[in-house]
Order: sequence, then C-alpha cells, then structure tokens
Amino acid sequence: MGIVAGLDSSPDFTRIVVCDADTGAVLRQGYAAHPLEAGPDGGRPSDVDPQAWLLSLGEAAGGGLLEGVQAIGVSAQQNGLVPLDAQGGTVRPALVGGDRRAQVAAADLIDSLGGRGAWAQAVGCVPQAAQPVTKLRWLLRAEPEAAARTAMLMQAHDWLVWQLLGRPVRRTTDRGGASGTGYWSAATGAYRPDLVELALGHQAMLPEVLGPSDAAGTTPEGLLISAGTGETMAAAFGLGLGLGDAVVSLGASGSVMAVHHEALTDSTGMITSLADATGMHLPVVTTSNAVRALRGTAELLGVPDLESLSDLAMKSTPGSHGLVMLPYLEGERTPNLPHTAGTLAGLRRESMKPEHLARAAFEGMLCGLADALDVLRGRGVEVRRIFLLGAAAELPAVQAAAPPLLGVPVVVPQPADYAALGAARQAAWALGVSQGTLDPRQPPLWPGPVAQVLEPGEELAVGQAVRQQYVAVREQTHPGAFG
Repeated sequence: MGIVAGLDSSPDFTRIVVCDADTGAVLRQGYAAHPLEAGPDGGRPSDVDPQAWLLSLGEAAGGGLLEGVQAIGVSAQQNGLVPLDAQGGTVRPALVGGDRRAQVAAADLIDSLGGRGAWAQAVGCVPQAAQPVTKLRWLLRAEPEAAARTAMLMQAHDWLVWQLLGRPVRRTTDRGGASGTGYWSAATGAYRPDLVELALGHQAMLPEVLGPSDAAGTTPEGLLISAGTGETMAAAFGLGLGLGDAVVSLGASGSVMAVHHEALTDSTGMITSLADATGMHLPVVTTSNAVRALRGTAELLGVPDLESLSDLAMKSTPGSHGLVMLPYLEGERTPNLPHTAGTLAGLRRESMKPEHLARAAFEGMLCGLADALDVLRGRGVEVRRIFLLGAAAELPAVQAAAPPLLGVPVVVPQPADYAALGAARQAAWALGVSQGTLDPRQPPLWPGPVAQVLEPGEELAVGQAVRQQYVAVREQTHPGAFG
C-alpha cells in the first residue's frame, strides 16, 4: 500500500516514525526537542508559541526522513488550546499543560451550569483545570481583551494538521480530541456551542469533527494528512487496544482507561467519557496519587530512588505485615475527596520496619488504581487484561503485586513511541480508504507490541485478601466514599 509517517508532538519533543503501511514495520525514526523556555516554577511552561511545535517538527523530519511517505498522521499533547483571531492568527500563546491557573475557573464553570452532574450529562466530563473549556473561562477572567479577539478554537493536533495542509479554509479535528474539550459530547457526537459561550462570553468557530478513517486533506505536494488525534487516543491505537482491554498508567497521578462500546455518563464526575481513534469509546478514571506516593515514601525512608524502594519492598511479603497505606497525599479524585490526606493504618511493633512501609506504598498505589478499575467495571466495562504503562511499570515490586491485586493478566509493553505509531496507523487507514484497499470501518491489522505478560496465578487469592484489607481501612476511614 505504501509508506506512512506518524508524528507525535508531546509537551517536550516531537517524535516521528516512518512505517510500512501494510505491516506497521518501523523503517526509520526522527526526534527533536521543543525549543521551549521553562515555566515560572522551573517546570513546563503553561504558555507556548505554537511555532515552537513547527520548528521541532521540521528538525525531527530533517535529513530526508519523510522521503517516499504518502500519508502522515498527527498525534499531539491533549488539552493544548490555541485561540485564533478571525484571520487565523494566534491571539496569544497556546495554553498548555496542567495549568493550575484555571482551578478557580473550573469550580466557577461547574457552578455556572448547575453542578458536576449537569456537566457529566451535557458532555460526559466535569471541567478540570487543564481542559480547553476551563482555559476559555480563565481567559475571559484574566485576559478579557484576548478573549474578545478569540474567534476560532483549535487544539494542538488540529493546529498542526491545519499548518501541514497550508492553512485551508476548512478546519478539522477528530472525535478523540473533541471529546476532551468540555464542549463536545462523545455520547451525542455533537458540539455544545452554548458551553463555549458560557466559558468565553461569546461564540467561536469550532473545527469540523472527522471520522476515524477520514482524511483532513491533501497537501499541495499530494501528501495525505489523516484526521489526527490526542496522545492518549493515539497511544491506545498504537498499542492495538480492543474490547476487554484496559490501560493502567503510572505517572505522578494515575489513570485507568478501557475500550468500551458506548459513552458513559457518570453524575459523580469520576468517569471522563472520551472517544477513541477507532470509533469506540475510552472511559477514563483518574487518581490523584500514583508514583507520587512512591516518591514520598522513598523520601521518608531515605532511599535514593524508586528502584531502591522496590528492592526494599521485595523484602516484605504480600499484605505488608498488616500495614495499609491509603495514598491520598494530595487529596483524591477517585474517590472524590479533594481535601483529605493519606492514611497509614495497621501500625504494630512488628510492622514498623522500612520494608513493610515500602511494600505498603506499592500496594496502596495499586489498590487505589484497582478502585478506579472497579468504577469502570461497575458500569459494565469488561476488563480481561490490563496494559501497564509508565516507567514504574518496570519495577519488580509493581510487577509482583499488580497481577494479583488487579485480578487479570497484566501486559507490560516494551518502551516504544506508541502515540507516534498510533498516528502512523491512522495515516495508513486513511491512505488505504482513499486507495480503496481498506474498509473505513476496519483499521489496518498491525501486530501488537512486544510485551511481557504477567499472570495472577496462584497469588490471586493472596491479592484478593490484600485488597480486602485495603478496602476495610478505606471504608473505616472514609465510609461511603464510593456512594
């Protein structure tokens, strides 16, 4: 069928993979860092000139990397809002990142529509500080002149696709990206322009939402550009997730998502109803504390890194000699306890040893994520296997405890550029449809990732007992937290 490329523009860098469209085999790769200045706290900036993304893209594609490529798919950081004026110029730098500036705006928006349940019913998610709809409310309050000039709204991958196509009159996005905005519903497949007006103070033009195998257009040189999508959706597509698959992602915070056949509405706001890159849905449940609980425990115990904490935990046994950690160190979203603190229970003389506390941290983190999985299971989402992502997934203590605590086989994929691979697979799909060789309802069948599969095995009963110990402490400490 040809050669395709997948481009992933993350917050820090651009990665490009060039693949055989039929087999998915990676032929060559490119990489370039984004030329960004640090934010005011030394971390990632919250305001970024989108031209930095183009500069990084050009550098990553240098040296003839894209020679022979027939189609490109674009994946990019989610929640990056690019406000444009009526002529298509940027009103201000793009608002990206976690952007805690918008926390007050999120609470303001929730109240303005009548509460969390009203938002969940309207668009399948409750406003959070990072979301584009919340950034619009912040813009209205903090920079009213910029808000007044904003006439068009794009996200990072929308803007990059538009630039690659030469800034045509037609502006597009995809279901996955649109579902995270806070003003498009995965359940209805439609925008809520009234929510844009509620947040921004006036209407704005919104990009056309393309289907999974649609092309956004063709460059003057004849290069097909597919719809593009957000990094989460692209990574899920690159991993080859299907019904029965879930992903547990271990970052500072944690997230659990699964492929499902329908959008879910959750009045508590614990489930964010996203769309995927294939026409299915990706309900997501997030925890505020995952690896940050491990790092905090490592600091408390005076061990230098997570690898050392894992080695220490492996000297303990399942159940940590009765020590239970509820890892709610920065409040918690699942369950919704924003102002709570963590809990350490079961202190006895024999359990007060470093290795037991280390083990309790790993078990507490994973039990919290098991709670998030149960939120999805409670809504009928089938989970037959779990893909475990993040650097912490490689730790022996995680790999030992995860299968019995999560209760199903755990797949640990080898590190790879899965978002870029997903973007390339989308490009192959759009190319095949344009050539008449692929069904618009069936993506190309690329092989799954090289991965280690961990079975619960005989430890499943032990894991269930550890989980029950955790749930007992959670219910005693926060009765009725899950309703």
